[in-house]
Amino acid sequence: MLTSGRLRVRWNLLFIVALLGAIFPAVVSAESRPNFLLIIADDSTWSDYGFTGNQQVHTPHLDGLRTESMYLSQMYSPATTCSPSRNALYSGLYCIRSGAFPNHTRLYDGTKSLFTHLKEQGYRVGLQNKSHVGPRKSYPYEQVGSGADDVAGTREFIARNVKEPWFLAFASNDPHGPWTRGPKQRYQPAELAVPPYLHDNPTTREQLAAYYAEITKLDNQVGVLLELLEETGQVDDTLVMFVSEQGSSFPYGGKWSLYDTGIRVATLVRWPGRVAPNSSSDALVQYVDVAPTFLEAAGVDPLAITVGCPDADGHDGFDGRSFLGILTGQTNLHRDVVFSQQTTVGIHGFKQPYPMRAARDARYKLIRNLAPENTYFIGGIHKGEPISSWREDAKSDPELARRVEWLSHRPGVELYDLETDPLEQHNLADRPELAEVQGRLQRQLDEWMRQQGDRGLETELLAPTRQGKGGDGAQ
Repeated sequence: MLTSGRLRVRWNLLFIVALLGAIFPAVVSAESRPNFLLIIADDSTWSDYGFTGNQQVHTPHLDGLRTESMYLSQMYSPATTCSPSRNALYSGLYCIRSGAFPNHTRLYDGTKSLFTHLKEQGYRVGLQNKSHVGPRKSYPYEQVGSGADDVAGTREFIARNVKEPWFLAFASNDPHGPWTRGPKQRYQPAELAVPPYLHDNPTTREQLAAYYAEITKLDNQVGVLLELLEETGQVDDTLVMFVSEQGSSFPYGGKWSLYDTGIRVATLVRWPGRVAPNSSSDALVQYVDVAPTFLEAAGVDPLAITVGCPDADGHDGFDGRSFLGILTGQTNLHRDVVFSQQTTVGIHGFKQPYPMRAARDARYKLIRNLAPENTYFIGGIHKGEPISSWREDAKSDPELARRVEWLSHRPGVELYDLETDPLEQHNLADRPELAEVQGRLQRQLDEWMRQQGDRGLETELLAPTRQGKGGDGAQ
């Protein structure tokens, strides 16, 4: 390990280089192409890290990485379950266009991924631990190691040939439920501050402590990966990105919802000499933007790439676009609006179709529940704990009863002012003073759905045809 003094000197020098690089951007040569280490958490809410403000969660390695990175505070997933969000991250395509829109899903045959594109450019490409994507022909990666804790396997892959650039997606299983791993002794349920969007009772606290322990286990994995880069002398040659994935599986917000607790992604990017350490950007970016960004960083024009899956207009390029200019400090503007969808059909325990679509700009979010007459019910949040204890408490708590009912029945239109209501508690749909905002977001959502070939409920009912054959793994 480098001493703290030597680290400060190195990062100060690299900060100067990053500033010069932003002023005098250079073309990436074949010899200077970076390695890529993409670290993916599994079902963690963006705000549940020390570096995002939750100081009761022990994440020293990620907190340290934050000081060496740019923090992208407005990254969003286009989906709210693991398989569609990962397919979008790797393919640069929104989920319905690519065919990967329900959970346990796969891309349409012939669609290419970032693994394909980088391999064609001479990169060695690998994935360690959780896959949950398919089909295999779209993902020509080498399986690295025998699990997330196989350090020897990781080392062998990244150090195999120092002259050959590599891309490794390290996909942890933490903190995906059931929460059984990590240093549980660190977290005492009675001492925790429960996030305001959750109901505070002993059951919630016990589960929150177990969930936080798995985040700390994830943080330990991040520490091992960063140490491997140090030991193999590849820190300065590697672009590291960490993403927190969609939210946790607690009820109300989080996973399976289009609220920010479900689709917002805490994102760090470290690239010594190109990305200024301890910097941040609030530009709106999405998972689909990552693949073209990595390609541009590798010296490849993402606009020249064909993905093998045309949209409704016949366009065969990415849905995403590179945000390399944001990383290098040349701009802080990217998207005016981001989009997300939730497909309920095919989720374990679902009872009725309950498709959701959302458009979000820098301040407002519009959510459309396309079958509000149905009951939203899935095994993950409507069955077992902690929802059973919430229902029991709701018998004597009218406000909690309202919140529990909201989990199953929502109006067709939801509109939120995220500046004044970041937890999306107050639905402002159909307010006359916000008619222009609601109409604009609806038009943008309609156009996105058209371009994606999204026919709403009709598309939702096709979910079983898009599952299996590669969408492996847990939810």
